[in-house]
Amino acid sequence: MATQATAPLPPITYRRSPSAMEAFDAWLKEHGQELPHHTEKWDVSRSDIYLEDRWQPIFAEMRAKAPVNKVHESPYGAFWNVTTVKTIQHVESLPELYSSSYLYGGITIGDPPEDITPERLEERRLPMFIAMDRPEHTGQRRTVAPAFTPGEIAFLEEEVRARTAATLDTLPFGEQFDWVDKVSIELTTGMLAILFGFPWEDRRLLTYWSDWAGDVELGLARELIDVRHEILLEMAHYFQRLWMERASAAPSRDLISMMIHSDAMNHMSPQEFMGNLVLLIVGGNDTTRNTMSGIVHALDKFPDQRDLFEKDPSVIPNGVQECIRYVTPLAHMRRTATADADLFGNEIKKGDKLIMWYLSANRDETVFENPDKLILTRENARRHLSFGYGIHRCVGARLAELQLKILLEEMHKRRMRVHVTGQVERVRANFVHGFRKLETTIEKF
Repeated sequence: MATQATAPLPPITYRRSPSAMEAFDAWLKEHGQELPHHTEKWDVSRSDIYLEDRWQPIFAEMRAKAPVNKVHESPYGAFWNVTTVKTIQHVESLPELYSSSYLYGGITIGDPPEDITPERLEERRLPMFIAMDRPEHTGQRRTVAPAFTPGEIAFLEEEVRARTAATLDTLPFGEQFDWVDKVSIELTTGMLAILFGFPWEDRRLLTYWSDWAGDVELGLARELIDVRHEILLEMAHYFQRLWMERASAAPSRDLISMMIHSDAMNHMSPQEFMGNLVLLIVGGNDTTRNTMSGIVHALDKFPDQRDLFEKDPSVIPNGVQECIRYVTPLAHMRRTATADADLFGNEIKKGDKLIMWYLSANRDETVFENPDKLILTRENARRHLSFGYGIHRCVGARLAELQLKILLEEMHKRRMRVHVTGQVERVRANFVHGFRKLETTIEKF
């Protein structure tokens, strides 16, 4: 088994700081002037528009004038913007033509450093099933899918509710605190620990690794690419220890055991093992975490909807879908053309990079009326593309929906009204879309 060592692994110290954000901020202070410039008005790869929450009118202009358009020069090279529900669904529906494979570039806008050798690139590739085409994608997705069936979700519901209730019961009424740290990170990291059977006392490592793995902007800082790889090797070391412990144990419900006992995944290379861990950690952490923060921020921004939530908890299930649409925790996914093609009148060439901006599609005026407003009773909220579309639709979508629904239900049960009263710091990123800090104060309604 490629992922399994034959002898016990030597102990190492797993670093827990600096965070990816702290490292990148420190790099910016020293080298900010070295950042490449964004010269085209529709180059939405720039992270400042997300940090400052001013991306909306740029995408609105694109949707109105050119839903598919090409950026010729950017720090990430040339790419096509794909910005509406119709155009994104079309691209997602043709996975052979518009590939997700890591062999062509993977699922994010970034590319490997130009100065990296082919040998080092091969060593550092992180194949994961979301960045694979059929048939490899199918077999590996089927391995983890049983963890997210309706039956498994029902099995997890009691524990999710108990942990959510316990977390909310620790919050101080009338005192300001960081919702991201005390609620969003705590709940999502705890859920990941349950799914992996991960040691509870080390659960915050999962958040630490998720941030280092999912921050595309780190690729702009050459030396941080090497730091990221070192940190991901530490993650792989930790999980390899867990793999070895469970390889000789009876099959269980956790994801590591499912991988071990799967024909599709139990012969993974170390890089493939690490890649799928990154996928499951980022997919299970960043997305739900940022939606949990985005929900309370949006309810504070739209007090009429908060009033509706407080008066009528029956809006919660549909409201969860609307919050996922409104927040859109992952801004984009990438595809690479495997052949020349016509995309709604645009000549796509083999090898072209296409960026599907879910963030924009979820504000598509032709699909969602008043798209910039949170409307908990929105009839077509489920048409959002936050989970993707087609064969790569998020395998953990049901679990994310359950966590968010229970959070709102338990908040309502405690008559908890959350006000944004302090610092709001958004993620400086064009991939993960959400909050680093959200200072809030709660009161009873």
